[in-house]
Amino acid sequence: MNGPGPLGDFLRARRTRLRPADVGLRELGPRRRVAGLRREEVAQLAGVSVSYYTRLEQGLSRGASAEVLDAIARALLLGDHEREHLDRLADAARHAPRVRRPRPERPADGTRDLLRALDGVPAVLLGRRTDVLAWNALGHALLAGHLDRDSPDDPARRPNLNRMLFLDAHTRELYADWPRKARTVVGNLRAAVGRHPEDRLLAELIGELTMNSPEFVALWADHRVAPCDTDAHRLHHPVVGELLVTQQLLSIAAAPEQALVVHTAPAGSPAEQALALLRRAGELGSAPRRSAGPIGPVGSVSSVGSVGSVGSAGPVGAGHP
Repeated sequence: MNGPGPLGDFLRARRTRLRPADVGLRELGPRRRVAGLRREEVAQLAGVSVSYYTRLEQGLSRGASAEVLDAIARALLLGDHEREHLDRLADAARHAPRVRRPRPERPADGTRDLLRALDGVPAVLLGRRTDVLAWNALGHALLAGHLDRDSPDDPARRPNLNRMLFLDAHTRELYADWPRKARTVVGNLRAAVGRHPEDRLLAELIGELTMNSPEFVALWADHRVAPCDTDAHRLHHPVVGELLVTQQLLSIAAAPEQALVVHTAPAGSPAEQALALLRRAGELGSAPRRSAGPIGPVGSVSSVGSVGSVGSAGPVGAGHP
C-alpha cells in the first residue's frame, strides 16, 4: 500500500476536527502547532500505544480488532454512520480489493412501472454511483428539464447527479442552498466509496470531480460521512419558480444498490400547486425542452453554461440527487 490509504486519511481528517476541550483534555504547554488532536492524544484516549495508532494512521498496520476500532471511534467522537464507515475502511485495508469489471445497471420492468405509476410525484431511480437509471416525466421536469428525457436509456449518455450538481450550471442554480446540498451529496458519496472500494468507475467519477471542481476537492478532503434518507430542499425552478420539497430515499428490495428518490410537498401547499402546474405544463408540451444534445464523457451542456460532462463515464451504476 502506498501512503496512508483511505483508512489513514479518514482517521487523520477526523482527528484534525477535534480540539482537546472537545474530548475533556486540557491544553498545556506551548502553543499547538497542529490542527486538532495530536496522535498521542488520540492514542491516550483510545488506550492504545502511540506507535500502534501512528502505524494505523500511516497505513502500516491493517489488522485492527473490533475492540480497538471501538476505542478509536469513541476517542474521535464518531457518529453511527462514521463508525460504520470506519469498519468498512478497516475491513477493506485487511483485504486487497478485487478489481472487477462493473456490470451495467438496469432498472427492472417492475421498477419502471412504479415510476410511471408515480406520475404525480417527481421520482428518479439512481444506481450506486448516482447515475440516473430512469425517471418519470415529473422527475425529469423538476430536476433536469434541460436534458434529453431519454438519456437514461443509453448507458453512454446517462446523467450522473454528482456531475450535474458540481459541473452543470442549471443544477447549481436549481438548489437555493447549493453548499448545503453539495455537502450532503459528498457525504453520501463517501459512504458509497466505503461500501465499494473496488469500484473502478466510482473512483473515476471522484477523479473527474476532483479535476474539475475546487468545491468538490474541499468537501472531499473533509472526509465527512453523512448518508441522508430524508431531507428538505428549496428549489429555484426555471418554469414554476420557488418551491420547498421533501426528498425521500426508498430502497428497492430486488436491487439493493439502486434507490428510488421521490420529492413530495405538503397537501395544499404552494409547492404542491407548483408541482401540479409543472405536471400540467409537461402534459401540454409547454414546458421548455432545452435539450443539450448527446451527453457523454467528452460532451458539455453549453446551453446552460456547464463545464465538463454531466453524463455517465461508462457502464453505470447510488446516492442522492
